[in-house]
Amino acid sequence: MSTNLATQLREGTKKAHTMAENVGFVRCFLRGVVEKKSYRKLVANFYYIYSAMEEELEKHKDHPVVSKIYFPVLNRKATLEEDLAFYYGNNWKEQISLSKTGKKYVERIREISANQPELLVGHSYTRYLGDLSGGQILKTISQRAMNLTGSDGVAFYEFPTIEDEKAFKANYRESLNEAPVDDETANAIVEEANDAFGLNMELYQELEGNLIKAVGVMLFNSLTGGRRRGSTELATEG
Repeated sequence: MSTNLATQLREGTKKAHTMAENVGFVRCFLRGVVEKKSYRKLVANFYYIYSAMEEELEKHKDHPVVSKIYFPVLNRKATLEEDLAFYYGNNWKEQISLSKTGKKYVERIREISANQPELLVGHSYTRYLGDLSGGQILKTISQRAMNLTGSDGVAFYEFPTIEDEKAFKANYRESLNEAPVDDETANAIVEEANDAFGLNMELYQELEGNLIKAVGVMLFNSLTGGRRRGSTELATEG
């Protein structure tokens, strides 16, 4: 028994994908407006979210469905730890915490792992394929906006052990199509992927306040001709 799960996920999440790209925080990010305090809070939330997802995927690596998309090479926990050390210092664990939405996100991952582990596929698809697809673009934007060099602060976007990302994504989708799921399970996975997009949107919306404030200050300085220290870097200063 098999379904074209990869196609169902792609087609079934198109609307949610578009909506996520149009959240204010993401639109600003794609235009190169990145406020460092907001961004590092996002990284902190991602640390908890990916840690939970990767722990639960590992737990179910022999599950008939989850095993098809279990690729430890995609794991982001270590890269997020590297980025957090850059943004917060070596004592970063003492400084970060989950936001309200981040907590809801992690709780959802734990819940489905305990009751319907096959739905973890929806979360893996939403996060990892997005990371692979837009990683290099987002890395470049982050480097330019926050004046970063090398891998400092952007390790999250790097997959050094994946030589051909396009080929890897094709293999991932092929593995999705080999998953032994019926139509009902496939529909549930697509629905979960849409919910994952929704959680990501909520996560971004939580961060918009700091970003809007920083952009406002930057525009004010631009309009008033302010050239005091940092006046051209307020949208990236943290």
